[in-house]
Amino acid sequence: MSANRNHEALQNIDEEYYQISAEILSSFSKYRPPVDLFVFREDIMVLAPYSRKDVRLTNEQVEEVARICEEGNLFVSRSDHHIYSRHIVRQLDLVLQDNNLKEPEIADICIRALVIRFTDFYEQPVKTMFDPLYRDVLVFTEYIWGDKHRINAFVRRLFRKHTPARHAINTMSVGLWLWLQSVSEYPRKELDRMSLALLLHDIGMCKLPAFLLNKQGALKGEEREKILFHPLLGVKLMQKIEISFEALLRACFEHQERMDGSGYPQKYKGQQISRIGRIAAVADSFSAIVCEKNYGHSKDPPEAAKELAGDVQRYDPELTKMLMAAVVAGSFGQFVDMDASVDESS
Repeated sequence: MSANRNHEALQNIDEEYYQISAEILSSFSKYRPPVDLFVFREDIMVLAPYSRKDVRLTNEQVEEVARICEEGNLFVSRSDHHIYSRHIVRQLDLVLQDNNLKEPEIADICIRALVIRFTDFYEQPVKTMFDPLYRDVLVFTEYIWGDKHRINAFVRRLFRKHTPARHAINTMSVGLWLWLQSVSEYPRKELDRMSLALLLHDIGMCKLPAFLLNKQGALKGEEREKILFHPLLGVKLMQKIEISFEALLRACFEHQERMDGSGYPQKYKGQQISRIGRIAAVADSFSAIVCEKNYGHSKDPPEAAKELAGDVQRYDPELTKMLMAAVVAGSFGQFVDMDASVDESS
């Protein structure tokens, strides 16, 4: 059988199956793989069932599976994607090693992983909870570093129901998209820091009483005063765990500032607000408008972009026009609502 025919057959198979790498296989339970396994039969050019999910393998089968995998002939069905992706979510670096995942699948897996890690950190904002989140952010940025246009798959996947994690990831995706449009060259470290800064811009909210964040209807005067402190609380929190580079502190402190000085906490105006602060302001507001909360309804992305573009006094017009043009032109593509497919629990 020729190598070309074999390669062509594998390409056709990849439309319905994932080819498993040794790294992926080693992350499975050795004796009870969580998915059905299939073996490529070169003699008849088809996949044959090998074992059923969660059925115990013998020692001989474990060795055979490892050998088949090394030969590049071990597969799982894409119908098991929900199991496969949940598995990789816990070891996110595996998305960089699996060449069979498609861009939308990688975006889904990265978003699910970041939701879980962010939620863990938000609920317990200490260094030990930050470290796993940071590792997954670095996997995300490594993926974007390979091709900055991959961010498009993330801005297509916006949440429409608000939670702290969903708002953070929406803001990171939109903000990073805006930043990448305005830079041609940048060091990898800057990409890492911009991503983390945008993701954690609102982290000070975790220090506010839950009843304020979950309250239906308008806040009272004294309640609103407490909300106004969250940018400073975010800065203090990140300094306390010794994560305090400038982009992060600026995003935390300035994302509620407005170009006309009507924002808070410092009432900065125009160029007093840093570039990351202006990007965070637009991305944070866009995310807030498209997300449905306890006290209000969401708007569709085109409506949200139009609202921000029309507010020329408060938001950087260069950024809002860029966002508006992209949404109207369909550059973000068809928005995918991620709410139904993401579990935020650990």
